[in-house]
Amino acid sequence: MRNAPLIKVCGMMEKKNILELAKLPIQYVGHIFYPRSPRYAKQLENWEPVPPMKKTGVFVNEHLEGILARVAQFQLSAVQLHGEESAELCAQLQDYGLEVIKAFGIHQEFVWNDLTSYAQNIDCFLFDSKSNKYGGTGQTFGWDNLKAYPLQTPYFLSGGVALENLEEALKFQDDRMIGLDLNSRFEISPGIKDIEKIKLALKVINNE
Repeated sequence: MRNAPLIKVCGMMEKKNILELAKLPIQYVGHIFYPRSPRYAKQLENWEPVPPMKKTGVFVNEHLEGILARVAQFQLSAVQLHGEESAELCAQLQDYGLEVIKAFGIHQEFVWNDLTSYAQNIDCFLFDSKSNKYGGTGQTFGWDNLKAYPLQTPYFLSGGVALENLEEALKFQDDRMIGLDLNSRFEISPGIKDIEKIKLALKVINNE
């Protein structure tokens, strides 16, 4: 039997909302440090990480120094890269002891060979819906496209994961899919998560 997937709740902005989330069995909490995002964590207060949640910073085409500054400021233990970041940058971040998640927007014409150079320099991929805005669209990308994924590097499934399609996601037969990324479809407003909705999702995930 497959283990229950890891859960990452992304786009968190408000301390009270984050601390409510921390009471749940969530493995990753994501903060977006991209100024053009409606979930930009500009006003995020410093708060101590609550085990076992990993504080994850989401960046878009940020340089190494800028990422490391946020890592130090917010005690991040993982970074998620959503732009055109190089495999070399990923390797540098791993050298600093960070867990590295590299995101790609998937579509029918996606060139899977583009991932090869990253495979040895990251911890996992995150497969999202393709968007010109470097972020969540709330739309699925046609998860059957992942049947063409040729590598063994594990990945998070993102892009429109919602209560309505959660069972479909869980039935996806791929041991490389280690986690689910929950974001816009679990929100009251951009950056503010509906904790009760997430609780319902966890019941489905844990077959309760």
